[in-house]
Amino acid sequence: MTRHEAYPVEPWHVRETTLDLDHIDESESIFALSNGHVGLRGNLDEGEPHGLPGTYLNSFYETRPLPYAEAGFGYPEDGQSLIDVTNGKILRLIVDDEPFDVRYGDLSEHERVLDLRAGTLTRKACWRSPAGKEVLITSTRLVSLTQRSIAAIEYTVEAVDQFTRVTVQSELVANEDQPKVAGDPRVSAALRKPLKSVGFEIADRGAVLIHRTRSSGLTMAAAMDHVVEVPGRVEVDTDAGDDWARTTVICGLRPGQKLRIVKFLAYGWSSLRSRPALRDQVAGGIAGARYTGWQGLLDAQRNYLDEFWDGADVELEGDPESQQALRFGIFHVLQASARAERRAIPGKGLTGTGYDGHAFWDTEGYVLPLLTYTAPEAAADALRWRASTLDLARERAAELDLEGASFPWRTIRGQECSAYWPAGTAGWHVNADIAMAFDRYRLVTGDDSLEAECGLDVLIDTARLWMSLGHRDRHGIWHLAGVTGPDEYTAVVRDNVFTNLMAAHNLRIAAEACLRHPVQASDRGVTTEETVAWRDAAAAVHIPFDEDLGVHEQCEGFTTLREWKFEENTEYPLLLHEPYVRLYPAQVIKQADLVLAMHWQGHAFTPEQKANNVDYYERRTTRDSSLSACTQAVMCAEVGHLELAHDYAYEAALIDLRDLHHNTRDGLHMASLAGAWTAWVAGFGGLRDDEGVLAFAPQLPSAVTRLRFRLRWRNFRLVVDVTADEVTYTLRDGPDGSLTIRHDGEDLELTTHGPTTVELKERKPLLAPPQQPPGREPLHR
Repeated sequence: MTRHEAYPVEPWHVRETTLDLDHIDESESIFALSNGHVGLRGNLDEGEPHGLPGTYLNSFYETRPLPYAEAGFGYPEDGQSLIDVTNGKILRLIVDDEPFDVRYGDLSEHERVLDLRAGTLTRKACWRSPAGKEVLITSTRLVSLTQRSIAAIEYTVEAVDQFTRVTVQSELVANEDQPKVAGDPRVSAALRKPLKSVGFEIADRGAVLIHRTRSSGLTMAAAMDHVVEVPGRVEVDTDAGDDWARTTVICGLRPGQKLRIVKFLAYGWSSLRSRPALRDQVAGGIAGARYTGWQGLLDAQRNYLDEFWDGADVELEGDPESQQALRFGIFHVLQASARAERRAIPGKGLTGTGYDGHAFWDTEGYVLPLLTYTAPEAAADALRWRASTLDLARERAAELDLEGASFPWRTIRGQECSAYWPAGTAGWHVNADIAMAFDRYRLVTGDDSLEAECGLDVLIDTARLWMSLGHRDRHGIWHLAGVTGPDEYTAVVRDNVFTNLMAAHNLRIAAEACLRHPVQASDRGVTTEETVAWRDAAAAVHIPFDEDLGVHEQCEGFTTLREWKFEENTEYPLLLHEPYVRLYPAQVIKQADLVLAMHWQGHAFTPEQKANNVDYYERRTTRDSSLSACTQAVMCAEVGHLELAHDYAYEAALIDLRDLHHNTRDGLHMASLAGAWTAWVAGFGGLRDDEGVLAFAPQLPSAVTRLRFRLRWRNFRLVVDVTADEVTYTLRDGPDGSLTIRHDGEDLELTTHGPTTVELKERKPLLAPPQQPPGREPLHR
């Protein structure tokens, strides 16, 4: 998308210089604003035309029945879908008696800019009505990162060449018409008008609408208020109904005069609080926003982001497109999480309804590594949300006749919402991914309090789940059967290497956590015998290896499956063009699986094994998932295929700015955007933490002359500055003034007294760069 000349490459902005209605739905996702609590798609101010209208509240959903051709014991019955809530973005403009609509009249200028440092979306439009009246419209929109419930819009209309009567209709609208939902008509029925009015109130310059979902029983309130500035006479009036409220502003403007409106919005929802309490909540939010004022909100937004970028920025020299896309991705991941506050981080954030607004293992596996190193408070809140669903996970395990807790494959509030067992419930690794995220938080931040607060319970119950899932054979080897790893084209298998290694890691870190918190562990009924059993199972786990080929088998017997005939199957993604009965028995891979195991549990593989495994699995991986490119970038970089790794990193970062999967309209791919950070920081920076220490092994692709990134470790802020020949580590601050890291396998002490520079060793790849399946090469720069 941004390759078009209308989207110039800039380091800190995404700028659209010409409005393209053929791609308006993609731009709505790209220009979305959020703070993790409320999200606004980048719809035009006047509401139309649009691709997908969207205003979202995190975890505010409607339930719907899950369709099955044949039911089975343990299948979840109800799904959860994020819904479009009351839209407060709309500001309709009427010039004399003609509505401003970009499809009519003469639109001589139209520009939108997403500012990644200011946290705002600005718009400038110059429009001449069919009757010849010319106006200049400017707007700035923000969703506050400092006031959780607040969004605000500054909207200005200027008469250009003659006296003009201007009318602005600022609205709250519920139950907007949505594009049809394909498939099950019950889904469409449940989501067509999901909100039922339970009250509204109006004032001179604002209103409150209160609604409740019809099935899930959640209640929300949306409020608006306005500041109006204009020279001369102005009339302001507000009226409302069940699903709408409208404040109308009318004035006359001479050439050069401006009407300025600041619209404050407040959103809140609850499953427990009363209607008066929610009304008062949003009224209080509006009062706080008015007290702060528009400029105060702008200043607070900039200050928040200045502090964030100071500890999170990644700078590239030599690849300006990746630089723009990388910052774009980091910004959107922050938006998805900053004020989520014990609610899920959906796979699309709050930028669209793709994946029904569900959270997956993507959150703990891809998004939280970025947040843990750059915004640990947001990571902690995401983990607290996951822990808050532990009772539901225990219920799910009991329903499946298992011990411990079984976390859902996809969910909004904690219940399992996947209707497809092989790529849902059988993906047991989600439990180990969650455990790993808790342990990484403790390791990176040095803070044991979250583990004591809620992490220990998660670690214990996930360990107990693995013990009830696994078994020993007659030789004493521990196996896991009936599992699906990250590769959903190879489902319900025995001894998936990724799952087995992650389960073993889960068992070990649970045992270690019990030693750190012996009283709490004892209260949970954990005995010494139980933790010994966990450690023994982890030590005895089976890791399949094909001695003839010298590679690890993705799962037991994988390398003996039939080879997939890529030259005969060239329509991707394969899941939309090939039946699973053909995919499951073949050596064809949807996304990095064994390769992901080498990233997350790299200490379990030798350098030679990593090189051989990358070579073998590259040739069989289709990258039909957005989760794959970033992991392939990391491991290709580690084994020395730096140019190939650069292409994968580029693809991961550009997934939405180029609409590479043709579904950006449904929302942005948070895991891939976070994975782009991982591709550069872990791939070319060499960051690893799987052995409990902070380690780096940097190296750069030929086109990039410099990589500099910032992160947090314990109470230190660290800058890593890599060039072709050397790396400089700068410890900006910290509690003891010194920190020992591992550089290229050797300990290196850093101090706050000054930077430490080390020459880079030349590392030659063991094998030539591998080929990819025909037509599945990464996006070339």
